[in-house]
Amino acid sequence: MAWRLRLAKEHTNIDFFANAKLTFGGSMVATVVAIILWAVMGLNFGIDFQGGTTLRTESTNAVDVGTYRDALTGVEGLGDVSITQVFGAGPNVAQVRIALEEGSTETSADLVTSVQAALKAVDPAITFPSVEVVGPKVSGELVWSAILAMTGATFCILLYIWLRFEWQFAVGAVLALIHDIFLTIGVWALFQFKFDLTIIAALLTILGYSINDTVVVFDRLRENLQKYKTMPLRDVMNLSVNETLSRTLQTSITTMIALVAMLIFGGDVIRGFVGAILLGIILGTYSSVFVAKNILLFIGLDRSEKPKGGAKGEFANIDA
Repeated sequence: MAWRLRLAKEHTNIDFFANAKLTFGGSMVATVVAIILWAVMGLNFGIDFQGGTTLRTESTNAVDVGTYRDALTGVEGLGDVSITQVFGAGPNVAQVRIALEEGSTETSADLVTSVQAALKAVDPAITFPSVEVVGPKVSGELVWSAILAMTGATFCILLYIWLRFEWQFAVGAVLALIHDIFLTIGVWALFQFKFDLTIIAALLTILGYSINDTVVVFDRLRENLQKYKTMPLRDVMNLSVNETLSRTLQTSITTMIALVAMLIFGGDVIRGFVGAILLGIILGTYSSVFVAKNILLFIGLDRSEKPKGGAKGEFANIDA
């Protein structure tokens, strides 16, 4: 027999409902606190949502993001700055984004000139083929686009789980996803980490990862509901989570190993994105085990025999 790595015993018997007041109740309290932090402290919006000026640079010399960033530290009146190398547009192309100052509608011409002078001081061959301004109106549109993206993705997931399982599963899964998203946003509000479009991308990634983990547990639960028709629902849920526990841990830990490496060695450009996904995976794993099934148990399931034809919106036999 081939050897297989298992991070949990083959036959675990953990009662995941034993400390429901601490695990599930704590999650609900943490979600409320996260929403309050978001409302009171707000988010530290990056240039994408705040508006600012974007300078495109080209040079005959290789782009050194660290050198560019060091050169701009001495520019007076310069606030939030993002510097990224643009791959695919040329060998030595970079993008420098300067955030708007609070209350301003555009970046001052003198500040842009100072930024250009500072970059020329470290790279005399640098040129600025384009300077673009992103105003507050465009930034506001990006905020609404981000909200629509999150809402649309959540609705599609709700619809899929409803069709794949039953509406009770869909409610449990989506509320667990909302728990993950709000807690992630709450951490970003508490520590005032920069919140930009890369974090929106991370949140959408978290939605996909978390629902995948939850579906694995729900799929096993549905199988066990057919096998153990007289077993109490709570016991069937515990059995299902125990049976998928090793898979859940292996998937989460191997993914986190890659993310930690990217967090350490990936540099400032992707650090916020990777950090948000790393936190989301931890929360998604937790919510799959301790949140989604608790909500499902609270709502309850109709375990009576149903006609094989599938009555009134019963889509449980649809293949994934």
